[in-house]
Amino acid sequence: MRAWVLLSAVLWYLTGAGGRRSSERTSKGFIYGKPGHPVKLYVKLHHHSPVLVCMDFRRAKKETVDPTYIWIGPNEKPLTGNNQINITKTGKLMVKDFLEALSGLYTCTLSYKTVRAETQEETIVKQRYDFMIFAYREPDYSYQMAVRFTTKSCEGRYNDLLFRVLKKILDNLISDLSCHVIEPSYKCHFVKIPKHGLIHELFIAFQVNPFAPGWKGACNDSADCEDITNHNILQARDRIEEFFRSQAYIYYHDFNKTIPAMHFVDHSFQVVRMDSCRPGFGKNEGLHSNCASCCVACSPGTFSPDVDVTCQNCVSVRIYGAKSCT
Repeated sequence: MRAWVLLSAVLWYLTGAGGRRSSERTSKGFIYGKPGHPVKLYVKLHHHSPVLVCMDFRRAKKETVDPTYIWIGPNEKPLTGNNQINITKTGKLMVKDFLEALSGLYTCTLSYKTVRAETQEETIVKQRYDFMIFAYREPDYSYQMAVRFTTKSCEGRYNDLLFRVLKKILDNLISDLSCHVIEPSYKCHFVKIPKHGLIHELFIAFQVNPFAPGWKGACNDSADCEDITNHNILQARDRIEEFFRSQAYIYYHDFNKTIPAMHFVDHSFQVVRMDSCRPGFGKNEGLHSNCASCCVACSPGTFSPDVDVTCQNCVSVRIYGAKSCT
């Protein structure tokens, strides 16, 4: 049975009929250095970095004689090619399967020669390029929602029964998405309606969360599980929104204004997205303005032990992505 039909039946049974969401990138996806200016960029967790070029865009358009390239990683040691680090003969760097511990300063020194045509005199020129790379992941979405229902009185068991039935219907509506309703609550208020008297209304609030029991089974061993859970929570939001839209339609159209005393208040549905970050990650709009909505690996000197949205200070932390202050 359609969920909105089920709730309609419950309301009629209860009351009967009544009144009324960085750097310069070329067309090939290369990231060039900028002399004297660190290039800041963000790499999604478990993805490959863009290709970093040990050269600025202006130099790349010129002839370069006997170029050599030395890359230094965040640990201040020279980088060499391996299964995770790819360095080409022309000084291009790509980091595969980027992790939070790989965040930090990557420095490349370009050395090349200038040759005077008339004397063949050679001069060695060196230029340094800095790239600040941060691992990030998408925030986990949840939604805070609020609705209102009219009621005959603020007393009696019918209000609590409606509240419990509504929660059960919404849980069933989104259970196949591994989402569920948490922290539900309601209060009854007297409301003065313009050109009408006082009426009783239930102000209902709840949160829709993508981590119902067994939610990891929906990830299918995916490294970017937040992509899947966020996709599911968006579907859950749309289903719930459609559910309450149907409530408004059935009461204000199908019954020709003859509606139960307990009914959904049209246009009362409100929804606000709430973001959280996994441990070791946080948001910092001031530091990461080019990725303000991202959960970025906590920098040295900070940590995040839970699903908060900010990293906390801890002077003893020396790594990126710290989950504890040790």
